[in-house]
Amino acid sequence: MSSIKEDASHVSNGEEGDLKKLDTAHGDEAIKVLAAYDGDQTWTPEEENKLRNKIDMKLLPVLCITYAFLYADKVLLGQAALFGIKDDLQLNSGNRFSMASSIFYLGFILGAYPVTVLAQRFPIERVASLAIIVWGTTLIVTPACTNFRGLYAQRFFLGFTEAGISPIFMMIVGGWYKKDEQSLRMGAWYSCTGYVSIFSPLVNYALGHLGGAFSPWFYMYFLAGGLTILCGVLIYFVLPSDPIRAKGFNDRERFIAVSRMRTNNSGVRNTHFKGSQAIELLTDIKFWLIFFYALCGMFANAPISTFQAIIIDGFGFNPLNSLLLMIPSGVYAGTMMLITTYLAYKFPGWRAYLVIMSQLVTMTAAIMLWLLPRSELGALLFACYILTTTGAGYAVTMGLFLANNAGYTKRSLASSGLYIGYSLGNFAGPQVFRHEDSPHYNLGFIVVVITAIIAGLLVLVYRIICSMENRRRDKMGTLEGFEHAYEDDLTDNMSLPIPRGPHSPDYLPNWEGDVASKPKFYYAASS
Repeated sequence: MSSIKEDASHVSNGEEGDLKKLDTAHGDEAIKVLAAYDGDQTWTPEEENKLRNKIDMKLLPVLCITYAFLYADKVLLGQAALFGIKDDLQLNSGNRFSMASSIFYLGFILGAYPVTVLAQRFPIERVASLAIIVWGTTLIVTPACTNFRGLYAQRFFLGFTEAGISPIFMMIVGGWYKKDEQSLRMGAWYSCTGYVSIFSPLVNYALGHLGGAFSPWFYMYFLAGGLTILCGVLIYFVLPSDPIRAKGFNDRERFIAVSRMRTNNSGVRNTHFKGSQAIELLTDIKFWLIFFYALCGMFANAPISTFQAIIIDGFGFNPLNSLLLMIPSGVYAGTMMLITTYLAYKFPGWRAYLVIMSQLVTMTAAIMLWLLPRSELGALLFACYILTTTGAGYAVTMGLFLANNAGYTKRSLASSGLYIGYSLGNFAGPQVFRHEDSPHYNLGFIVVVITAIIAGLLVLVYRIICSMENRRRDKMGTLEGFEHAYEDDLTDNMSLPIPRGPHSPDYLPNWEGDVASKPKFYYAASS
């Protein structure tokens, strides 16, 4: 670590310390921090652990609370279905309710990339704050809808405004944490999709008892929307966006926070969009394997996020008890996400296998819900609960995918690309849970069985390809290195030639050596 200062000075086009002349168009903005720091260039493991704990305390509560609101808003339609929204907005006819659920993810698909690009170009906390406030405003006006068409429009724009939050969170985690730390932190905030399901049914149970001029589902949207708007305002002030600009850190802490991230070979922040990195992502087979894994794996989310309350209601329980019976599902889902991401943290070589295991459990649950007689209430409820294991696999995948994409533009686009696959699966999933098949939904569960198997196989192929690529890079005879991690903003694909012309968008003026001497990047799917 003693060479960090010298490495930072390589990118200066003038005198050392002249921060205005640092090349942040091709390199990462982290070099500003490295070049400006004049203190001790080394640190102890204890000092780094103390700093990481401080980062956890500042960052994770914000991510967890915000994501809890996001998921509570997603599942609200399914809970509101028990309290009159289907009758009030003519959703009982044909496939209208399924379409109302699906169209949210159409907006999600169209909104993911624009918001991600804005988050790269402008301060992330401002983009996130504005998106959350608009999303909360869109949510709170849901009771203004008078028919299913109005709800379709509202759900589309709700998805559009929520779309960037998850990719932004992935970008933030990727800027604060090293590869081996990311999965557990992903699991921390993603587990809130489960744990919020402990509290939201209780809140909506209470709102379901309210009388007055409005239907109970009106109050559900008023409360959820109001809290979301408040969350958006607070995000502007409390979200630590990246170690370069975040408040509450002294110069040494900021230096260590930035310097330790060199081992990711992926940068901390770069506001310049690089087209070559986008092309590389789109031509990378590993991206498409995870993209289609997300698409197939999220078919199982339809009976979780939208139809779970309706399915449990179909077992013979009344609406209020159906809400309460969703609580164990939230406990199980959140706990499984924490367990699998913790195992991924402790045993990095298990990550792909943990995802595959999650798909096997999801497949088993779908088979039970498809084939068990309606008289087996205990087994059916158990199957409803363990069906949520698909979320545990997805939580591991987010950390794995983030760790395996380097280059700031490529990593940013990979994050939003993953959520487009996620959204396509969530868009298609409700369409196979047809109104005429209720309450058994045999067709829907057959499709979930098939897609869970496909998702598991795709992750297995992904692991094989990553292992083969790591072995190939071992044969190159070079060591994984991080000396130019910030100034060159390299991607994980180390076999690409380096454009040498000074007018090339990816020209690396400070690179010494040929392609064969470039430092390796190890993929995190295998040990």
